[in-house]
Amino acid sequence: MSELTTPDRIELRGLTALGVCGALPEEQDRAQPLEVDLDIEADLSPAGESDDLDETVDYGAVCELVERVITTERFRLLERLSARIAELILSDDRVLGVTVTVRKLRPPVAQIIATSGVRITRRRTV
Repeated sequence: MSELTTPDRIELRGLTALGVCGALPEEQDRAQPLEVDLDIEADLSPAGESDDLDETVDYGAVCELVERVITTERFRLLERLSARIAELILSDDRVLGVTVTVRKLRPPVAQIIATSGVRITRRRTV
């Protein structure tokens, strides 16, 4: 691995899927739109030199993984959904860290609010 002062990042924005996430009974009864942003820290220099997909984190595969988690698993808290996504992304040895942001696009509150969300950062432990 090359010497990095600041990790390279793969940025994914606005991945949207329907999933079950919420503490209220009605949120457990029906899927709602959830939006995910990811910042994946990895050494991207090998791919930058080789132009080879096998030398980087395949963001298409990451998008499929995130969509599968949202659509097939159930959560009460955005915190747990975010942590689950981070766990799976960190299972790729090339990933040094990940920031996961998950937003409810229709939060169940009486006030006018565009979104509610959680942002977590997890790093590989040595």
